[in-house]
Amino acid sequence: MATVAIIPARGGSKRIPRKNVRDFAGMPMIAHSILAAQDSGSFDRIIVSTDDQEITDVALAHGAEVPFRRPSALADDHATTTAVVQHAVQFLVDEGTDIDYACCIYATAPFVTGELLREGLATIKASGTPFAFSIAEYPAPIQRALRIRPDGILEPFWPDNTGVRSQDLETAFHDAGQFYWGSVDAWLEAREIHSATSTPVILPAHRVQDIDTPEDWVRAELMFTVLRGGTDRVR
Repeated sequence: MATVAIIPARGGSKRIPRKNVRDFAGMPMIAHSILAAQDSGSFDRIIVSTDDQEITDVALAHGAEVPFRRPSALADDHATTTAVVQHAVQFLVDEGTDIDYACCIYATAPFVTGELLREGLATIKASGTPFAFSIAEYPAPIQRALRIRPDGILEPFWPDNTGVRSQDLETAFHDAGQFYWGSVDAWLEAREIHSATSTPVILPAHRVQDIDTPEDWVRAELMFTVLRGGTDRVR
């Protein structure tokens, strides 16, 4: 039974143009995800799902496979991660690959490491759940979240929590947006990832950074430089 990595990477990106192949800390962004998958030693095949020729060329140059061109219907702003991975897994099954587990790794996840991917595989195997994916703790209690009203005045979402001590509030987590391990059946059946049947892989906050805006990009590169600590790559 094979274990495969699926890295979704479409060509269009409105907020950060060409972000999947833009240089990040000395190499194309997607290359970091490919190298982490290679470092993990967990995969029989590393597949990039893309509709873009430049992304294809970069992926192949860094040792990934691009055995198909992603359909245009799965390359717009409305395509879901689950649908993209389901398409890739179905393609591999149809060509004869006997898959046990597939891991979706985002192309813009430069902080993911081989060690974390190995931990994710061990977690899903030990738990027997359909999915195991990366999460991180919110940096502040979500129960004290504030909103800005249309008149510009602040108000709490949950006023009853205003006077509650932080240590007395339940810890909350968010999707870290790095990787999603799933059984082949879970992907093919398009089961819900964010559900009570998934198992968490908790990441330290310093290894989590969304990269959706130019400001995010700058912050992420600064974080990456500190983590790298002068070495070629953080493993």
